[in-house]
Amino acid sequence: MDWKVMLTIFIGVFVAELGDKTQLATLLFSTGTGHNRWLIFLAASAALIASTAIAVGFGHLLSQYVTQKQLSLVAGLGFIVIGIWMLLGK
Repeated sequence: MDWKVMLTIFIGVFVAELGDKTQLATLLFSTGTGHNRWLIFLAASAALIASTAIAVGFGHLLSQYVTQKQLSLVAGLGFIVIGIWMLLGK
């Protein structure tokens, strides 16, 4: 196992997930609901695993048709457009 790659991916995804909608939704589920916090943790973890599996599968499929550089360019431009859209309050 390539630990450097694993650590790079872990840090990248961990930082990207901090404070996002998923984390906030999980936080809200765990406040004042009376649900077992381990149930919330397991359900949220399972949801993240499932969505990650879809992303990995789709990424693998997509890599057969476009290069990583092309995909990075499209994703980067998408993030810029979303950022501008949010700054303009749309």
